[in-house]
Amino acid sequence: MQIAVLTFDGFNELDSFVAAAIVNRMKAHGWAAHITSPTPEVTSMNGVTVQRQKPLEFASEADAVLIGSGIKTREIAADRDLLARIALDPSRQLIGAQCSGTLLLAKLGLIGNLPACTDLTTKPWVIEAGVDVLDAPFVAHGNIATAGGCLASQYLATWLIARLATIADAREAIHYVAPVGEKDAYIAQALAAVSPFLPLSQDAHPVAAFA
Repeated sequence: MQIAVLTFDGFNELDSFVAAAIVNRMKAHGWAAHITSPTPEVTSMNGVTVQRQKPLEFASEADAVLIGSGIKTREIAADRDLLARIALDPSRQLIGAQCSGTLLLAKLGLIGNLPACTDLTTKPWVIEAGVDVLDAPFVAHGNIATAGGCLASQYLATWLIARLATIADAREAIHYVAPVGEKDAYIAQALAAVSPFLPLSQDAHPVAAFA
């Protein structure tokens, strides 16, 4: 599985790095999460500059796409040329967005009338875009998921792994990153957030995920 973690200038490190790190716990199964950006380098909201691993156009090829947030998301959402470079297809891809990334999903026309999650700062902008915002950390509708709050990145990663692999794989990935002495609690919380939005079969198969 190839996963594009869309990361723009001014990005929030927690959104991009935490989700990518958890998903990359699946490397042994052939998975790879890539920092995917419109420019060769992007600088975070706290001044951390990183080199992209994949260009923005890679998002159209990926099996799944996660869209992080950042302090420049409103500018990106207003940049038609940049948005035109992001070609996503929920009929064959899993797509997740976090915090202000939800605004980009709305601008890309991928939310429609569906209720979504976002952070409290972005909430007015997402509502302005015509989206009903939930007071919840995570929600998914079919192959599209949204999350609100920086640390909700663990829920996006859990959902992604559970959908494209198994719940057991998701449990193992969260177990690795969770604090010692609190691992069972973290796993239970992550699964409680995403389980209502998983297929009835607990061992979802990649083919079934896009049926």
